[in-house]
Parts: sequence; structure tokens; C-alpha cells
Amino acid sequence: MPNTSARPKHGRRARRRRRGDPARDQLVSSSLESAQQCLLNQDYGTAFVHYLLVLNLAPVFKDFAQDSFRFTLFKWAEELDSVGRIQELFDCYEQALEIFPADEVILNSMGEHLFRMGFRDEAAGHFHKALKLKPDFPEARENFYRVANWLVERWHFLMLNDHGRNRKYQQAIQKAVQNGCNTVLDIGTGTGILGMCAKKAGAAEVYACELSKTMYELACEVVAANGMEGSIKILHKKSLEMEVPTDIPHRVSLVVTETVDAGLFGEGIIESLIHAWHHLLLPPKRGEGEFREDSTTGRVIPAGAAVFCMAVECLEIRRHHRLCAAEVGGLSMTPAGELRSPVSCSPEQDDSTEPYTTERLSRLPGGHRALTEPFTALTIDFNNVQELEGLSSREVREMRLPVTQEGELDALAVWFQLHLDEENSLSTGPQEDTCWEQAIYPVHSAMSFVLKPRDELIVEVSCRDAYLRLSCVAVLRDGHKIYLDKRVDFQNSCKPIPNPNPEVELCSALACLQTSQSESEDFCMLECSEMALLNNQDYHQSFCTALTKLISELKVKNQNHMGSTATFTADSNLLYVLDVSEGFSLLSLIAARHGQVKAYSSVEKTKQQNVLRRLAQSNNISEQHLEFWLNHTEDEQGVLQRPSREKLWSAIILDCVETCGLVRQKLMEKASLARFLLEEGGRIFPEKIVVYGMLVESDTLLLESAVQGREPTLGFNIAPFINQFTVPVHVFLDFSTLECRHLSEAVELFVLNLMDTNTNYTEREVKVQAISGGRVTAIPFWYQIHLDQDVSVSTLSRNSHWKQAAVVLQEPLEVQAGDWIRLAVKLHKSTISISAHLDNTPVQMD
Repeated sequence: MPNTSARPKHGRRARRRRRGDPARDQLVSSSLESAQQCLLNQDYGTAFVHYLLVLNLAPVFKDFAQDSFRFTLFKWAEELDSVGRIQELFDCYEQALEIFPADEVILNSMGEHLFRMGFRDEAAGHFHKALKLKPDFPEARENFYRVANWLVERWHFLMLNDHGRNRKYQQAIQKAVQNGCNTVLDIGTGTGILGMCAKKAGAAEVYACELSKTMYELACEVVAANGMEGSIKILHKKSLEMEVPTDIPHRVSLVVTETVDAGLFGEGIIESLIHAWHHLLLPPKRGEGEFREDSTTGRVIPAGAAVFCMAVECLEIRRHHRLCAAEVGGLSMTPAGELRSPVSCSPEQDDSTEPYTTERLSRLPGGHRALTEPFTALTIDFNNVQELEGLSSREVREMRLPVTQEGELDALAVWFQLHLDEENSLSTGPQEDTCWEQAIYPVHSAMSFVLKPRDELIVEVSCRDAYLRLSCVAVLRDGHKIYLDKRVDFQNSCKPIPNPNPEVELCSALACLQTSQSESEDFCMLECSEMALLNNQDYHQSFCTALTKLISELKVKNQNHMGSTATFTADSNLLYVLDVSEGFSLLSLIAARHGQVKAYSSVEKTKQQNVLRRLAQSNNISEQHLEFWLNHTEDEQGVLQRPSREKLWSAIILDCVETCGLVRQKLMEKASLARFLLEEGGRIFPEKIVVYGMLVESDTLLLESAVQGREPTLGFNIAPFINQFTVPVHVFLDFSTLECRHLSEAVELFVLNLMDTNTNYTEREVKVQAISGGRVTAIPFWYQIHLDQDVSVSTLSRNSHWKQAAVVLQEPLEVQAGDWIRLAVKLHKSTISISAHLDNTPVQMD
């Protein structure tokens, strides 16, 4: 705590003020004493009010009270946060920043609260201000990198590096403007590039709108830097809120937009264009024979799109969306009920589900197999407002896809062709080198289903809520329908069609046995990463082995301590295991299976707790031996504490690595606290983590990390502004499918010892030899997680639920085969940074 007993030295100016207004000086003095006393009594709210009064009345005390004021603010904010008084929390920070507008620590702290509450734009602004005030402020820098990943997604860099895409948009816009579309609105302007294309093509008036505050400010900077500040009006507003003449003086003749995602409609392009046609655009041409100037009619770029789909087999998709194993870690999973991911087009869809996820099919580990030919699922004309308005009310369309290859049905993969105009189009297909991924609609059938040639897959296509929805309904085999979703009403659908086939009859009969309830009691939703973890057999088997060894050792120790006649039936002799894994975890059950073990799970969601209870009961684990720890603690901050006043933990399982490939924040602080809560002989799992890395040359990582090259993008200066949001660590990386050249062997970069703090360090130099010449552009890294001396799991293994990460170098390093490269590796609050230099040059730490 800051020194609260010290008294400030008053200068001449303060003495004059005191003589001039003794009543105010007396109030300031008594309030300062009250603030310090309240601070000592941990009455932070009252102390904060007193400090506000003192610093507003007597700014001369700012330097003296700044540290104590910060401390009081942060403590009071913690209390407000814990009781949900969020508005008061932010009011306190606003008051603090009125007094200390250039305090980088307060700015950073407020940014952290904003980020946790989901206000990412505002958080980024606070982190950015803190960095401008103190560029070497590590906490603000790491926070800014973290929020930059949310605000400026990596596809922005890929998009600006996609020269073919940029050129086609420019050509379509130029042609439209030259044909008379001289008033233009760019919806979702991003960096402002499409609006600038319109202005460069000769448009008389250009308007743009952008909802994201960060991207709006970025677009304003870019437009100004390119000399168009007075020529393009940019609004920080959603296009749906725009009106004529409030926001733009009159209707425009051209709308340009790229508010499309992998599923085409996911960014709201349908709603935006319907609103634009009714309120912002001139009326369209009525037909081909109408001869009206383009300046008096409206049109949209892109003009339309065609959506394509095919059925695929893909183990990587399967293991992220449904349970693939009957037994996990020695536990029978049958009683778990239906477990699946939140990605679904089922009729019971709600706000917790999404109709599709996205993947780059060409980079999925293990690849994929096409089971059908691509087929056209939907076409849309963006220049036809009646078609746009009727999209959501279109009848569900049933399509039949002939199966061309045998394989397990895992998903429908979807992409589209975007028609900019009659001459220019863009494809997002899996074979294209594009900035878009493909949309994935996973299949959630209770049992795996193998398609065979001559089968027909029946797919339903609809656009409810202006989202493209595709669902595999049934398979037509030898004239019989085999339904894939157990929620279908099988009263009539299970009636056989003539010419029955025994195999088909059996499948249909099994389907008819399923319940038709819309939402069964044993249904549970898991995040995609949780499902992949559940399917990671090596991970669970490794924990089984390590826990068995530890529990056996502790039982022997206790027997020796209490005498050979001791029994383990009394609660006083139980071994206590705490699993503080993030999300859904079976590790508490795996521990409790050993008997004489009371296991505590940190699973918080009621439905997930019910799954664990059902599994415990069916696997003969007493309900007294499974507890849910967060039900016993007031908040998550207090999760690491004794199981009881008299007991310590035999084992504490920490979740050390995030799915994205980074070490979890505050891991070492948690490990330090956990060590003090262990009984003699107890252990933290894992006991240590070894970080490995490799030198690679990868243009892909460069393209996804920053706008490349010295040439302007379509002649516009954009790179210096968007590259402010470049982050040095690339996450969610699949190293096994990354396009790259390996320039070295794998090398140990860093060791984190969770059981022995004396062996830890914060920085280390590593020498690695190049095995091939090239440009070192990045250093991918992964972890070997050691549960004990003999048992470990790798985050790089084929069935790992973890992704990898990579440090992307600011400047590529040219090396020759045989060169030695010196890596400076630093760890700061769980964030790894790496710089690379040839060994014959001075080492410069980041």
C-alpha cells in the first residue's frame, strides 16, 4: 500500500492560498486526513470521495496523492465490479481521468474493465492513449495487442494483400462511375478503400459509414492522408440509421459494400440493402429496355451472388462438433446424453447457437474428402429489392445431392461467387487463394452415418432471419428415406417405401426408437473447443496415468503415517483433488474413480454439472465424492483456497494453455498460490511446461499479419495506418498445415516450472542453427506439458485440442545454412516475445 502517513511539502503558492481562503484549506486538510484514515481502514469508497474533493479543490496535491489515489480507485473499482455496480465503476474512472487525464496506469486499468465488459472499441482507445503516453508500458502494449485481434481481424490484412480482389472491385466501381453513377455510398467502409476508389474514378460525391469506432477513426486517418478529407464524408453510424437529408443530402446512385462473411449473409447485407433501397438509393432500372441515365437510377456493387455447397468427410470438423468416443479416460460416455457444439440449424435454435462456423478447408489438419459434387444452393440479386425482401419468407427448398464417394457425413461446406458486375466476379471456393474462409454446417446426428455412392443426400435450404441455413435431413438409399435428425417426427416418415432393403429397414427402425421431444433433459451444449478436448484421448489417458501414480503414492504415505491398520472410510482420510480447468472437464471424475478421493470440479453451468453427475452415477462414483467448487465460493477470484479449515489439496489441476496457443494469463500467480494449498507430497498438474519453437519462412503468416510491400494499395496510402494494429503473435495456428519452409530443427525456448519457482526466469537466450537458407519470417511455438517426470502431452500432437501460435518478426532475417541465430526469449505476465539476430551481431532485447 502507498505511504498514507507522509505529509506534503507546501510551497509558497500553497501558503498564499491558505491565507486567502482558510475555510477551504481547512476542508482540504480534514478531507485529506479522512481519506488516509479510510484507506487504512479499507473503506475505499469513502476514501475515494475524500480524495476527489481534495484534488478538485487543491490540484497542488496531485503529485503527492497520485499513488494513493490510484490505489484507492483500483480497490474501490474491484468492490464495485464484484457487486455488479458497473455504471458507478465507470463513473469513478471518468472522474479520475478528469483529474489525471494523462495517467497511463489509470487509462490502462479502465481499458481492462471496458474490455472485460465487451466494450472493445472503447478499450482499444484507452490502451492506445496509454501507449502514446508511455510507449514502453508493457501492460498497455499487451492489452492493446490483445484487443487489436478483436477489433481489426486478421482478414483485413489478407483482404488488403489480395491484389486480385482489390483490382476487380476497383474496375467494377470505375466502370459504374464512368457510366454515370456519380453519387456513391460505401457501406461498412473499413479502411475507406472502396470509397476512395469511387472518388478516384471521378464520383462527384462520396459518402461512407462505419459502425466500429476503431475502424471509423482509422478510415478518417486514411482518407485524410490520401488528400480526400474534404471529398469523402465518413459517418460513424450504422447504415440502417442513416436518413436523407439528415446524414446525406439526397439519395445516391451507387452503393458499394463488402459486408459479407463466409456464409454471405452473416454481416447483415440483406437488411442493409433493403434499407438502402427504401431510404438511401435512387430507384433501380425497371427493366433492360428502360433508357434512363445511371445518374437518375440506383444500383449496388456487388450486383448479386451464387452460393455453392457440398457434403464432406472431415475428422477435424467432426471432433469439434460431436462426441466421437464411447469411453474417455476410462469413463463410459453413454449416460452423458446428447453432447454437441452450439453450431446448428436445428428448429430449436436460439441466441446461444450459430447456424455455421468457418474454416479454411485447404488448411484443416488431416484434410477433407468431398462426398458430393458442388451444387448451387441459392442465387440472389442485390439489385432487386423485392427479391431481397422475399428472401426470409422463401419456402424451404429441398435438394437432393447424388453421393459420389463413400465416407462419413460430417458437414456441408459452403462458399459463394460474388458478382460485382457483368464482367467482374470473386470466388470464395476452397480451391481459391482468397481472404475468405468457407462456411461449415456440421452434422449432429447421434450416430455417425456413412454415405455410399448411389445414395442421395437430402438437404433443406432456407434463409430464416436472413441467415443462410442448410440442414442434412435424410439419405435416400434404395428408395428408402433414412432420417438423420432424431428430432424429426417419425410417425409417418418411417413408413417404408416399396422394395424394402434389410439394412435400410434396420436404420429406419433405430431412428423410430429415438425420442421426438424438442429438447430432451439429457441434451447439453459444449463449445467447439470443449468438444475437441473431450475427444482428445491422449490427454485424458495421460491424466489417468499421472493421477493414478500420485494417488497411489499418497495412499501409501498416509497408511505409513497412520499405521497399517488404518482405513480410508472416514472423511478425515480422504484425498482432495481440485480441477480448475476452464469450461467442461472430466478430470475431476477421473480422479474420483480411484476411491477415497473427493474431487472438486470448477464446471459452472448447470447442464454440464448434470452431465458429470450422470457420468458419476453410471461409473459407480459416489455422489459424496464429487463436488462443484464454484458452488462453494463467492466468486471465481476465490477459487484457489483450502477445501476446508483442516485440509489441504492432494492435487490441483490448472488449465495452463489457452486453445488459441498462448499461456493462460496469470498462470504463474495461480501456481504460486496453489503451491501453498498442497499437502505434503501433493502436486500441481502440470508440474512444468516446456516451450518449443522452430525458425520458418512463411509468406502466409506475413500476409495475415500486416499489409505487405512498399507499393501503395491501388495507389492509396493505407499500410502505415492499418499496420498500427499488427500484433507480433499470430494465434489459432495449425502448424501442421501452414505453408512454410522449416529453416531449423525444433528447439527448446523456455521452461515454466509450476512446482519449483526457484528454477524460473523471465528471459533467456537460445542459439539455434539454420539447416537451410532463407528468410526467417516467424517462429511458431508449442508446448510439451509435463504432468510429472514421466507423463506429458504435446499441444502439437495430431489429436490435440490446442492450436499453435507464432511470433512474426518485424523484419525478416536472411540466413544461410549453418548460420547460428540467437533468439532473445522473454516472458512477461504469460506473454512470450522473441527477437532473432545472427550470432555475429549484437543481441537487442525487445
